[in-house]
Amino acid sequence: QVQLVESGGGLVQAGGSLRLSCAASGSTFSNNNFGWYRQAPGKQRELVAGISRSGSTNYADSVKGRFTISRNNAKNTVYLQMNNLKPEDTAVYYCNAKFGLRELGWGQGTQVTVSS
Repeated sequence: QVQLVESGGGLVQAGGSLRLSCAASGSTFSNNNFGWYRQAPGKQRELVAGISRSGSTNYADSVKGRFTISRNNAKNTVYLQMNNLKPEDTAVYYCNAKFGLRELGWGQGTQVTVSS
């Protein structure tokens, strides 16, 4: 299992930026794939961005060009840089870790609220 702790959420105006961090412990960080997910009230949890152990990335169409996922293996941390935020980005954001396709764990979530 892996322990994941998210931070960096908050309240921001539309057009603003936030950087989320996900600190991981309890496993060999560099071996794992990571993803950022979000869940808005009344909606299903959705994948926002993913990064593989090799550094390959993928994004939901709704955030392409605005969000960037990255990882720092030396700091055991995954980041989500979110620019040009929109009210529809408002959600609880969760960090997820996998070893291959095997689920390792989820963080507790961090709230992102974008005001119009």
